[in-house]
Amino acid sequence: MSNATATEPHTAQAAAGRFGAYGGRYVPETLMAALEELERAYAEAQADPAFTSELDYLLRNYAGRPTPLFHAARLTEHLGGAKIYLKREDLLHTGAHKINNCIGQGLLARRMGKRRIIAETGAGQHGVATATVCALFGMECVVYMGEEDMRRQELNVYRMRLLGAEVRGVRSGSATLKDAINEAMRDWVTNVRTTHYMLGSVLGAHPYPTMVRDFHRVIGNEARQQILEMEGRLPTAIIACVGGGSNAIGAFFAFIPDAGVRLIGVEAGGRGTSLGEHAARFQGGSPGVLQGTYSYVLQDDAGQVSLTHSVSAGLDYASIGPEHAALHDSGRAEYVSANDAEALNATVTLARMEGILPALESAHAVAEAMRIAPTLQRSDLLIINLSGRGDKDMGILSRELKLQGA
Repeated sequence: MSNATATEPHTAQAAAGRFGAYGGRYVPETLMAALEELERAYAEAQADPAFTSELDYLLRNYAGRPTPLFHAARLTEHLGGAKIYLKREDLLHTGAHKINNCIGQGLLARRMGKRRIIAETGAGQHGVATATVCALFGMECVVYMGEEDMRRQELNVYRMRLLGAEVRGVRSGSATLKDAINEAMRDWVTNVRTTHYMLGSVLGAHPYPTMVRDFHRVIGNEARQQILEMEGRLPTAIIACVGGGSNAIGAFFAFIPDAGVRLIGVEAGGRGTSLGEHAARFQGGSPGVLQGTYSYVLQDDAGQVSLTHSVSAGLDYASIGPEHAALHDSGRAEYVSANDAEALNATVTLARMEGILPALESAHAVAEAMRIAPTLQRSDLLIINLSGRGDKDMGILSRELKLQGA
């Protein structure tokens, strides 16, 4: 695993799957033909009006786009300072932004004649969205999920099975997202001719980081238009949680050319600063290769991938999308962290101030907004990308908040 650094500036269009020095295609030879086939199919689909028309139709009439941009008036008043808006991805069908990408990849898989779909999932939202799209298109669906995440996200496991998916538990390693991806990739190597791997974030080998980002660009495109209509100007900052980074890059991308708009990604600070206690890749990680791509990785001095921890299953991953690595190194985006306690507090605050229960992943972004809003002027505008809703986290919340006396 390389410890080289990269300082090339971020560019909006990835050249040959690269974002500066990051990205690339580090996979077994067996998968190269499948990735090249996917790259060709995606390029052809982008140029096909019938594909884009069907994608737009399903996003609008099946997923529920556009999602609202909601002024959180009580939260704004409670915190003082900046005016806060919520981009309501939590209102989408299946309860999170993940459906955007799954519809897009489902259409691509059908176009390529692949009727068997495999996927990985951490918090379960990508798994649910995958199972949902497979049911819609009549495809076979297998979802790999770490047994620790299955325990934490029992409701989503039941939802996937109800939708017709086979959920395969993974016991190896920490039994979380990284290990689920490992098993999904093993499956893909074995069944590459008949199977499409519906990767759930801006991770993995090219073309996945670019393709998944493009399917989520609708988030930022809508938010940009909505804030201009509502306020007549661009926001001071966009804030989003960052696991692999799909919801964040989807929210950020439309604003990258606008130098006056801060892009703030919030990683999982977990329960401590030592390796194994958090999932903050930019606060303890270094460049290296993991699961097909070159990016920041939480690893020890010998290059061994570290265990991670977060109260939120969806942020519990040792690496981050390569486009985020480039945005970090160029200084265009800022990456901070919120710890477990701050995310839990943000969950309670948003629930009681606005009657909106965020996913624990999204609560990390809310926590950062709560931290910076009082330091800003009333004329400042913050947009929080509320990437998912918190129904799936009831078990975790009932245990954790009871410990805090809530």
